[in-house]
Amino acid sequence: MAGIVFDKDNKTRVAKVVVQNLNKGTSVYNNLNGVFTIDAETGDVLVFTKQDYFSDTIKVENHIPIAVYLNKPPNQLREVIIRDTALTPDKKLAATKKEYSKAYGTLANHDLINVNGMGAGLGIDALWNMISREGKDATRLRGYVERDYKQDVIDYRFNKTLVSKTTGLKDQKLHDFMQKYRPGYFFVLNATDYEFIESIKTNYRRYMRNPKAYALAPLQTGKQ
Repeated sequence: MAGIVFDKDNKTRVAKVVVQNLNKGTSVYNNLNGVFTIDAETGDVLVFTKQDYFSDTIKVENHIPIAVYLNKPPNQLREVIIRDTALTPDKKLAATKKEYSKAYGTLANHDLINVNGMGAGLGIDALWNMISREGKDATRLRGYVERDYKQDVIDYRFNKTLVSKTTGLKDQKLHDFMQKYRPGYFFVLNATDYEFIESIKTNYRRYMRNPKAYALAPLQTGKQ
């Protein structure tokens, strides 16, 4: 089952939506273009969830791709979350892509299969990028940039100012806590502000019960 998720008011595509199949107990995220694909049969119930939107429920009637429109609550008030970095991860990513424009331009991945009026065929650009050293280097660079971007997303939300304000920790203890209880990328991406603060508080209580938990073993010195 496939489809696209839109904002009902402005008709723009909505990304990072959780699509759950209640019958099968499975879930997926849609991509940055709002497109989703999930295993579903006729009669299955799909639930679409996104922070700052009302959830929507759809019953699968056939396998024709669907358009899903999510509503935002009126006059929504959100908890203020502190950010201590002026440059957002998305802006840093845009700047990096601009700096390495070739890797994201002529050497970016193209569709391996091209479909046109004459039928389907292999994409020459895609084949070249797969076999050439320059294309492979560009692919490797994009992988590094993507990993750095995910870490920047975590750092932007899980920052020292917010964690210190929530826990009261400072200096070395703050650094120690943030290393041991660093959240994952997908949790940072999808947790509500309330869920995120509560997770910090819960981990802080765990940390205070046993500050030495998850500590690295000391380095061995001397002759072996």
